[in-house]
Amino acid sequence: MKKIVLVAFNGEFMCFVHVLLNALDMKERGYDVKIVIEGAATKVVPELSAEGNPLKGFYRKVKDEGLIDAVCKACSTKMGVLAAVEAEGLPLVDEMSGHPSLARYIEAGYEIITF
Repeated sequence: MKKIVLVAFNGEFMCFVHVLLNALDMKERGYDVKIVIEGAATKVVPELSAEGNPLKGFYRKVKDEGLIDAVCKACSTKMGVLAAVEAEGLPLVDEMSGHPSLARYIEAGYEIITF
């Protein structure tokens, strides 16, 4: 099985939506896929989860499928969205000086793609 980690760094909304689209597509094709949310992309979490956002249901599907594996705790704090990420119940990760370690994914056999 192909193992992929999609790392979202870019905080531009539509760029982030493409991360979600690709994750769902890969999962449907049988890939072991995970999403890591880093950098400015952390600020998209409260936007996507907001009432009235037309893509909220789409985001919920990705979340409910368990595809979001890690959200950077340091970046969530810096971007002012830590409380929103916590409220969403997303996994905050800080094992590498406050950030998720990509090395652990590589060690587990994942290919990393960044957005």
